[in-house]
Amino acid sequence: MNIQIPNWLIILGGCGQIFTALIYPYIRHRVFDWYNDVKQLKPLNQEIAKTYGRYIRGLNFSFGLIAILMPEDLKNNSNLALAITGLIAAYWVGKVITQIAYYPMYTIPKKFIFKIGSYGMNLLFVLFAVIYTLLVIENIIT
Repeated sequence: MNIQIPNWLIILGGCGQIFTALIYPYIRHRVFDWYNDVKQLKPLNQEIAKTYGRYIRGLNFSFGLIAILMPEDLKNNSNLALAITGLIAAYWVGKVITQIAYYPMYTIPKKFIFKIGSYGMNLLFVLFAVIYTLLVIENIIT
């Protein structure tokens, strides 16, 4: 079995990851009113929540940048390529599992744009999980 992920798909996934990093503040503020919820926490817990949010955005942005700038390096069969694609695949597969397992119990605002956005973001998360899982497989078998 020979899997070859085209560079354009890796780059497209990278653009999508950067998009998620850039859109998260809008989603948190406009869709979920996240900042008002965080204000109800103790000050230290507020900072922890904000810090984790920044980590998530930073990882999404960094993973996207790596994909855009180094698509060939992500599939060159080196140990580093396997480690990086494995890390990113685990991150996005974990995100998809979390999305399926926990998020359906929460209500997304009823505006049509938010419903479409929710489906779009979920499709992006699945796309990222698939791209990087296939890259892991490609790095293992070729």
